[in-house]
Amino acid sequence: MPEMLSVGPGSAARDIAILRRPGSAPGLFWMGGYRSEMTGSKASAIDAFGAARGLAVTRFDYSGHGQSGGDFLEGTITRWLDESLAVFATTTGPQVVIGSSMGGWLALLLNRALRLAGIDRVKALILIAPAVDMTQELMEKAFTAKERKALAETGVVEQPSEYSAEPYPITRALIEDGRTHLMLGERGIDTGCPVTILQGGRDPDVPKEHALRLAQHLLVDPVTFTLIPDGDHRLSRPEDLKVLEAAIERAIGEAVPAQGELPLG
Repeated sequence: MPEMLSVGPGSAARDIAILRRPGSAPGLFWMGGYRSEMTGSKASAIDAFGAARGLAVTRFDYSGHGQSGGDFLEGTITRWLDESLAVFATTTGPQVVIGSSMGGWLALLLNRALRLAGIDRVKALILIAPAVDMTQELMEKAFTAKERKALAETGVVEQPSEYSAEPYPITRALIEDGRTHLMLGERGIDTGCPVTILQGGRDPDVPKEHALRLAQHLLVDPVTFTLIPDGDHRLSRPEDLKVLEAAIERAIGEAVPAQGELPLG
C-alpha cells in the first residue's frame, strides 16, 4: 500500500501517493511522464532492479495521476514540480534521479531547484525520451488552428492518444505555466552531475532531434546519449529495459559516495 503525503496549503492540499522501498544508497528516484503511473512497466522494472541490489527506491504519482489525489485538470509544471520536491525531501542520502518524458523535464527542474537551495544529493540523472519544454515545443507549436481556438474559448484541448482510450486534455493553465520553466532557450544547462539520455529513434511523441537539442545544451557535465534506433516513446520492451538497467548500473558507480553505502529509510 502506498503512503500518502499531503502537499500544498489549505484548499490546494492534495495527497500524493508514494511507493517506497527501503535500502542502501544511492537511492533510485523515479519521475514518471504525463498521464503515467508509478506502477507502469519502467517504474516497476526500476523497483525490481533496486530490490535485487538492496537499493532504496522511491516512486510516486503526481496529483491527478494514478493513486494520488487532486484534479488532473489543475495540473501544471509548477504544481507537479512542487510535489516532486516534497517527495524528494522525504528521501535521504545520494539519489539517482530517473525521469521519463515529462518526468525528464521535471527531473532537470528538480535538480536545479535543489542545487539553488544548496542541496547536492542528485548524483546522476537518467532521462528517458526527455520532453523538456514540452508545453511549448511539443504541444503548443503543434496545435492546429481549431485547437488554438478551443484553448482560447474553453481553456482545454483534447487530443487522441495511442496510449489510452480517453483523449489527453491539455489545459491553458498548463501551457501558460510551462512558459515560466523553459530551459532550451538558455545558453547552457548546468546539472552538476553526469547525465544519461535514452532515446528511441522511432519516438513519435518526443523526436530524437528534440533529445539531441537537449544534449547540445548540456555543455559542462558528462553526457551519455544512447539512441535505440527501433525504439518507440515508451522504451518498455525487454530489450529497452536492459538498456535502462545498464544505464542505472553506470550511474550507481558514479553516485556512490566516498564513505561507502549509507542506509536509507
